[in-house]
Amino acid sequence: MDPADFLRKECPLQGGCDWKPLYLSTGNYPGLSIHECQSCKLQSLYPRQNQKELYTKEYYQGKADYNYIDEREQKPFFREVWKARIQNIKRYKKTGNFLDIGSSFGGFLEVAKEAGFFVQGVEISEYASSYANENNLPTVNGSLYDAKFPTQSFDVITLVEVIEHIENPKLFFQELTRILKPGGLLLLQTANFEGWQAKKEASHYHYYMPGHVYYYGDTLLKKILTEHGFGSFVSYFGVDFPLVAKLKKVKGSFQTWKDYFKWIRISYYHFTSKWKRKGFPLTSSYVLYAFKK
Repeated sequence: MDPADFLRKECPLQGGCDWKPLYLSTGNYPGLSIHECQSCKLQSLYPRQNQKELYTKEYYQGKADYNYIDEREQKPFFREVWKARIQNIKRYKKTGNFLDIGSSFGGFLEVAKEAGFFVQGVEISEYASSYANENNLPTVNGSLYDAKFPTQSFDVITLVEVIEHIENPKLFFQELTRILKPGGLLLLQTANFEGWQAKKEASHYHYYMPGHVYYYGDTLLKKILTEHGFGSFVSYFGVDFPLVAKLKKVKGSFQTWKDYFKWIRISYYHFTSKWKRKGFPLTSSYVLYAFKK
């Protein structure tokens, strides 16, 4: 199928799409074919790899070409960020049904459960979801569609570095809207392609990976969600928790005293994420809180 025809069917916005090749990636995963819609500036990877084949045991153990850090190895340090994020979520939702999509081994769910939420996970990896279920963190192995949750089931839905992995966002945003309660909170953490970091690095930007298939910006995400019944938003350029939590998390990977110098770079990035030039943030680190009408 012609890439433009394929991508037009998946577009989460109503309107004319004009997909054209943008460039081949030149970063950590060179040669990925990136396309861009000339109308809304949504970007997509096409062709793409089978998503389920990417998230094997080797992916979580760092043994695959495309891999992930096993959060269990540094869990006490990761918990600093999870706790800080839950504390911020509770400013808007004190309790209720909590769904984490792409919940991995369930560490974030565990912290949400401790904070008084009734938790549920969805995870495509059988390896990761099995571990979560064995530790009394209910997790559906498969996609969000496999879970078949009832309409208006959740008060909070979180996708932390997940929405960029989702194929066919047209259907996915419809499903998110269906299962979220009126007034419910949807949390999305992803790269903001309106940020100068993504614009400057262009084809070399590190976010172009085999598992990342759609790339959004702050304005675009708000437009998509507005069309799906969301009425108010809070954008965090950077992250939605304090710097101290981030510094405590990264400490888990330190091997020598010299590693503490990394805190200088992390602190600089954290604060520059709050600065803007010509209306756009300097970095592309980004979290969006969206509230359903």
